[in-house]
Formats: sequence, structure tokens, C-alpha cells
Amino acid sequence: MATTELTREKSEKSADGSLRRGLLVLLLFAWVLRSLIIAPFSIPSGSMLPGLYIGDYLLVAKWPYGYSRASFLFGFPPISGRILASLPERGDVAVFRGPEGNDVIKRVIGLPGDTIATRDGQVILNGTPIARQRIAPVAIPLSANSPCRAVTPREAAGNCLYDAWRETLPEGRSFTVLDQVDNPVVDDFGPVKVPAGHVFMMGDNRDDSADSRISPALGGMGFVPEEALVGRALVTFWSTDGGAQWLLPWTWFGAARWDRIGMRH
Repeated sequence: MATTELTREKSEKSADGSLRRGLLVLLLFAWVLRSLIIAPFSIPSGSMLPGLYIGDYLLVAKWPYGYSRASFLFGFPPISGRILASLPERGDVAVFRGPEGNDVIKRVIGLPGDTIATRDGQVILNGTPIARQRIAPVAIPLSANSPCRAVTPREAAGNCLYDAWRETLPEGRSFTVLDQVDNPVVDDFGPVKVPAGHVFMMGDNRDDSADSRISPALGGMGFVPEEALVGRALVTFWSTDGGAQWLLPWTWFGAARWDRIGMRH
């Protein structure tokens, strides 16, 4: 009887040990995946319209810019500086750690040493205006998480209409931006020189983005330290219009924006 109980205790201890080792391996795998390879990110605001909608869920690549404390899950290990560091390219859609410690997504417009200004909403990079062409208004579908946030709301056929432009960087990358009103706070800015070790970020929804044009003291981002870079946006893997109830899985599919899944950034 004593031998049987001893054997049972050993089996239970062995099972407990296996469970702990399994959990440790799982946690280590999650840390490696989220910290070094790829991580999810959800879009909480309309500052990157029309490319990114509220309710988009992205995969963010962690390796393109190297690694810092901001890259790591739970901020561990708490290293200083960056390892395997690489600068972003102008036009990258990048996630970074904001001044308040939250993750933020914007577009890289200026690199260290660049001079940035805006005049009448047009970006001036190193003394030369970025090519900018007006295009047809962009129609953003109205939904539970995407009401019409235009400064001067215009709705048509269930959409909110925004005035839009196509910008093209000197390297040839182009993207659509929204510029809704004459806003001297952000439409006429600078010039400023991006300091070493920093980048200049802007939202594509130019009148609804607290970005590098606004100082952290006023709720903006200011110059973003390279150490704050988290990763580069890759692809939208899910998008919801906000009409689903999370405890009712069958509502998820009706709320999905299927046409946005798979979009690259």
C-alpha cells in the first residue's frame, strides 16, 4: 500500500513538473514570437484614414528596425538603446511607443537630419514640396465604430466623404491623405530639423492626427526617438465595423469587413 501511494505521489509530481515546463515553454514561445518576430495591433482611431480604419487588426513585423525595450513583450529585458538597429524608410507605416507609454501608429515622413515643414497643408521635405495631387473625395463607410468624423460632415449613400490628395515622396512611394480644413496649427508648421536618433511621424488624416507636428506637452508625439520604434505594419488580418458582440461569436462574421482582410501597408 505504501509503495502504491509513493508511486502515485511521484507520478503526480512528475505530471506537475511537466505541466510547469509546458507552460514555461509556451510563455517563452509567446515572448519570442511577440517580441522578435510579429505582433498584432488594433487601430483605435481615425488618424490614419483612409488607409487604416478603426477596427482594423494588423500584423506588425518586429525585426525591420531592430530591437529596443519598446519591442519586447512586457518591456523585458529592460535594455537601453537598440540592437540590430536599422532606420525606417520614408513612407513606412510604423508602430512606436508614444510619450504616454501606449503604442501608436503613424507614417514616417522625416528621418534624422531632414528638415520638415508644412505650408497650406503641403509637406515640404528638405526645402522641396512633396508632390501632391488632388483626387476624388474618399468615401468611408459609416458603421458603429466609424461615424462621420469629418470636420464638415458630408454623407452620401451610407458613406462619409473626405477631401483627399495623393502624395508622392521623392523615393517614389505614394499614398492617399485627407486634408479637411485650413488648420494653421498643423497646416503651417516649421521648418524644423529632425534631430539625430529621431524620426518625424505624421498621420494620413492630417487634420485629425496628434503627431510630430504637435509637442507632447500639447498631446502630440513630437520627434519620435528611434528607441521607441516597435515595428512596421505588414497586413490587415481582421477588420470589424463595430457591430459585433464579442460574447456572441456568430455576430463576428456579419460585422467583418471582408474586403479589408489581406490589405498590405
